[in-house]
Amino acid sequence: MQIGSIQLAPGAALAPMAGFTDAACRRMAARHGAVYTVSEMVSAKALTFGDKKSAQLIANGETLAPYGVQLFGAEPETMERAAALIGGYAFDFIDINMGCPAPKITAGGAGSRLLLEPERCGAIVAAVVKESGGRPVTVKMRTGWDAQHITAAEAAKACEAAGAAAIAVHGRTREQMYTPGTVDPAAIAAVKAAVKVPVVANGDIESAQDALDLLEATGCDGVMVGRAALGDPWLFGEIRAALAGQPLPPRPTLRQKMEALRTQIYEMCEEKGEWTAMPQARSQALYYMKGLKGAAALRRACCELQHFEDVDRLIEKVYAAGNR
Repeated sequence: MQIGSIQLAPGAALAPMAGFTDAACRRMAARHGAVYTVSEMVSAKALTFGDKKSAQLIANGETLAPYGVQLFGAEPETMERAAALIGGYAFDFIDINMGCPAPKITAGGAGSRLLLEPERCGAIVAAVVKESGGRPVTVKMRTGWDAQHITAAEAAKACEAAGAAAIAVHGRTREQMYTPGTVDPAAIAAVKAAVKVPVVANGDIESAQDALDLLEATGCDGVMVGRAALGDPWLFGEIRAALAGQPLPPRPTLRQKMEALRTQIYEMCEEKGEWTAMPQARSQALYYMKGLKGAAALRRACCELQHFEDVDRLIEKVYAAGNR
């Protein structure tokens, strides 16, 4: 698959997730085979106001895979100014958020609310392309606002006409939020049929077989994995192997999982400082506890993480609970 000038090997991308896909998370995914990663969503309006926190979300550190910065906003002019402001950062493409269902985002007209106005979707893409400095511009959207407004195909055509180099489609409406089992492959396939640029399918991918099934059902050019990859970056290697028709690699040992957890949180602390990183690390750690013995007690221990040294105590509790 090729996005503008970026040639990608077969595999899965890491979906942008607010509060999760910071530089350490993206790096961990890339180490295990994510073909590209995307930042947490960044407010275009906040960037134009000089907000330092928004700017910090863009920093990527060591680049191990193509990396995109995701902007959200409702006004083409604001998105254009934001694209110009981030031009000096190290990244490979700009992604536009047209899928976030959170009320605080949609209330301002951004995220999945844009799908009610396909013409505005196109205008925003055109504005960002103008100031992208030649970097590809991609879009991540949902299938529509609700069952009565399945507008993704129309919005995708408007985005393509305005210069979008690829479209990622989360196969749910805004109304469906993140309800398991509600992904609509037919709606994703309709987007694929409507445009000529690459289309990436997203939603309910929890295994390599899920990825193969969604690709077959939609005819898409690639897949994107979200929450299933949190605490399990090995999923990217499994999907890459499955796409190549190769045997899946062995599942990670407990030691490998705990080493990955420790590395990820260490890098978070190095890049953000312990005070900022540790509250965020609690959520990341919870995903690494999935499927372990004594999970309830371990989850409580995750929520009590305050200092990096607490991570080692958490790992000791993992082994003390009888996990091997």
